[in-house]
Amino acid sequence: MTRPEASGEIVTHRLPIVFAGARIDRADPVRSDPARLAELMQPHARLLRLDGLEPVLPAGGGLSWGTLAEADPAAELVFLGLRDGEACFAAVAPGLAGRAAVPMPEVWRMIGALPDEELALYGGARMLVDWHARHRFCARCGAPTVLAKGGWQRSCAASECRADHFPRVDPVTIMLVEHEGDLLLGRQPRFPPRSYSALAGFVEPGETVEEAVAREVQEEAGIAVTEVRYVASQPWPFPSSLMIGCHARALSRQLTIDATELEDARWFTRREVELALAGDPAAPLLVPPRRAIAHQLLVWWLAQD
Repeated sequence: MTRPEASGEIVTHRLPIVFAGARIDRADPVRSDPARLAELMQPHARLLRLDGLEPVLPAGGGLSWGTLAEADPAAELVFLGLRDGEACFAAVAPGLAGRAAVPMPEVWRMIGALPDEELALYGGARMLVDWHARHRFCARCGAPTVLAKGGWQRSCAASECRADHFPRVDPVTIMLVEHEGDLLLGRQPRFPPRSYSALAGFVEPGETVEEAVAREVQEEAGIAVTEVRYVASQPWPFPSSLMIGCHARALSRQLTIDATELEDARWFTRREVELALAGDPAAPLLVPPRRAIAHQLLVWWLAQD
């Protein structure tokens, strides 16, 4: 029995989270069945058209689909799953890891042309294709690796090793820190002028999510927090993060900013955040775009009693 396809929208704490909720059955039993995969890997099977890692955008909008008949014979094929009963694949182009990266503003322009329901499928495909392109050799012995389980695994080709490797997901905490009704937001030098967002940082080995939140806030802003709680999460395919949205309460509001991490950080009132989310030019800050979990966390925070 195959699993039902996910709905087109994932809502966590009533937040619409993009890059999640792909309308596709990942079909794990098929991945583990080489004979079944071979049956599906026919010239008429669907191929997600990518230019490297970027989506090919047709004139009518949405993602562009071709067939395996047009795939580069030298490309590796990743099985994305079953969509409307049809097998869907993406190709890992030869030499992809050595291609020059597309500037992020251009990536965001292309992504901005995709509807929300397509972003999750594209984001998952981008993560997988990018991982395959960057993991051609075994981390244990250095020998070449080969694609396995339809692209959801790579296996070392060395007979004396045979280590298995799996697509990488990097957990990142992103947190709203509150003190007596005000919210702490920070900005990095790369942000557009006046733009502020939630503090964020990678979870380190041996940490819980709660410990990572406390450590990152202490390191970046110099304040201790308590009452850490989970709010929502978002896959973030740049290149392979899982953003874990949290809320915490600060024990003080005296900031000591780590200038190697942040250009600035400050407390904002509820009214200031409301104005920013409404796009009011009088607001003292600009907030992240709707498709970023930081934006949705701010919406969630304003909705709290």
